[in-house]
Amino acid sequence: MSEATETRTTYKRVMLKISGEALMGDQGYGLHPPTVARIAQEVKSVHDMGVEICMVIGGGNIFRGLQGSAQGMERTTADYMGMLATVMNALAMQAALEDLGVFTRVISAIPMDQVCEPYIRRRAVRHLEKKRVCIFAAGTGNPYFTTDTAATLRANEMACEAIFKGTKVDGVYDKDPKKHADARRFDTISFDDVLVKHLQVMDASAIALARDNHLPIIVFSLDEPGGFSGILRGEGTYTRVSD
Repeated sequence: MSEATETRTTYKRVMLKISGEALMGDQGYGLHPPTVARIAQEVKSVHDMGVEICMVIGGGNIFRGLQGSAQGMERTTADYMGMLATVMNALAMQAALEDLGVFTRVISAIPMDQVCEPYIRRRAVRHLEKKRVCIFAAGTGNPYFTTDTAATLRANEMACEAIFKGTKVDGVYDKDPKKHADARRFDTISFDDVLVKHLQVMDASAIALARDNHLPIIVFSLDEPGGFSGILRGEGTYTRVSD
């Protein structure tokens, strides 16, 4: 990696949080391999800049625990099923990244040694230092916690400098821009305002955890080609959520 590349990079280590739905493309369910490959290419472009990357991927494209609970399933069981869905998504992303030549480790909060590594903080940090992408799966390993909270927890444990939340829109708006033409995008907004205005950037537990540890959240469009790497070079459109 050249010195010039280093000077253009805003962050050294980041957490990328994406939803499971981001992997299903235009389908209504499951995994869409071309979409997974496209996102993997976005991750590779940032990895090539020398940035150390953590990832957390939701499981809503396969199973969402809260919805299962709402349909009468016992909540703890439903949440564990959702955690297993995140492992499937993590393995799919690992395969896509390694197909591009990016060394990747899937690290699960629920031990399943034949499939992926168990979560050991020091080992995960070492993987990052060796420039391997670490995909943290199975949430926190506990029911009643979302993958948003898991991403914020792991980002703090891994000493990430920011959480990048990839969404369908290019930042945080005061209302849904897909439904309201007069929706206003924020360039910056405080954690407290996100909570007070119920802006749904992440769930309240994740926002509070990020706020208490002064960990900024960058909300950007995952559908914008080159958007992830552009922000790391100080370009692009996004919202920064911070103190």
